[in-house]
Parts: sequence; structure tokens; C-alpha cells
Amino acid sequence: MTGWRHFFAILPDCILVLLGGAVTTIEITLGGLLVALILGLVIALLRRSSFRAVTALAVAYVEVFRCVPVLTQLFVIYFGLGQIGLRLSPLPAAIIGFGLNGAAYLAEIYRSGIESVPRGQSEAGSSIGMTKHQTMVWIILPQAIRVSLPPIGNYGVGLLKDSSIAVAIAAPEITFDATNLINQTYLSTQIYLLMALLYIGMSLPLSHLVRRLERRSRRGVRA
Repeated sequence: MTGWRHFFAILPDCILVLLGGAVTTIEITLGGLLVALILGLVIALLRRSSFRAVTALAVAYVEVFRCVPVLTQLFVIYFGLGQIGLRLSPLPAAIIGFGLNGAAYLAEIYRSGIESVPRGQSEAGSSIGMTKHQTMVWIILPQAIRVSLPPIGNYGVGLLKDSSIAVAIAAPEITFDATNLINQTYLSTQIYLLMALLYIGMSLPLSHLVRRLERRSRRGVRA
């Protein structure tokens, strides 16, 4: 019980430290998600290119980044690029690493969303004089993105939790700060429980938002 009394005595300080790490965790999550959203859409569109070489490169990107563990990719970006003179601090390295990795997964989500749009939608666009580009931008993509929102949201929840991997490159997120607190206080059980509560506090609202998106998506499909 002595350990718990000590923990409650320093609890406010521990919360402040972990909240600082939580801010970095959110920055990594949002930054990585933004990179993945944009790059994933570009890759999904490139996979539909009429040029085989472009399609092959897009497919190769997806396969490579899905087959290599994200931790390995973070090591390559943070340590590997440093060996050739391109040194990144832990936070941008984590954002870039998660973004590049996530783009491979979101590209497949986008592709599935685009393919779920009935072929007749493209024909309707052509019938009113739209080009293929205009049809994709104004007819296909809005419907595809609506269908893709729930799985994208699920990916975002997963990314929030997976951001703890960034501790391996010393990114100052929650796990990094929790480890430092444990080294100072030797209260591993208490600190890890507090860290888990913070993750729950961040994940639950996002999970609730994803469920709402899923319900709205289903209503849109029925309509």
C-alpha cells in the first residue's frame, strides 16, 4: 500500500506529465492521418491510371509498405536517413513514418470505395458531357469517400493506439513519458494504469464518432 500512497501523492504531477505526452500522441495521430489521407487518395487514383508503369508503381508502393512492419519503417526514416545526412527529429519522423505506412492501407480503402460506386454513375457523367476527370471529381469521389469514412475512422482509432510505437525513436508521446516516470518512481503498475486510462479517454470519443459515421453511411446507402 505504500506504493499506492506515494502514487496518489504524486498523481497530479504524473497527470501533467502524461498529458504533455498525450498532446504529442495526438499530434502524431493527426499528422500521420493527414499524410495518409492525402497520399492514400493519390495512390488510389494512380492505380486507376491508363499507364501500366504508373499503376505498377502504385501497386508496388502498397505491397511494400503493407509488408514491412511500421516499426522497421520508422527505424529506416529516423536512423537510416540520418546515416546519409538527412536527420529528422523524432516527431516529424514519426508523422512521416505513420503517414507513409497508412497511405498504403487507405489507398486500398479508397480503391474499394471507388469500385463500390455503380458503373452507371460514370456513364451518367459521360452522357451529360463530363470528362473522365470531371466525373471522378464531382460524381465518383464524393460517393466513394462517403462509403470510405467508417473504415478510415477505424484506421484513425488504430493509429492513435499504434502511435505508442514511436517510443522506439524517442518521440515524446505518452509511452515515452510513462517510461520516464516509471524510471523515476518505480511505480510501473500505477503509471501504466494511468496511461491506459488516458488512452481510453482519447479513444472512446473517436470510436463513438466512427460508429456515428457508420450509421450515417448505412442510411445513405439505403436512401
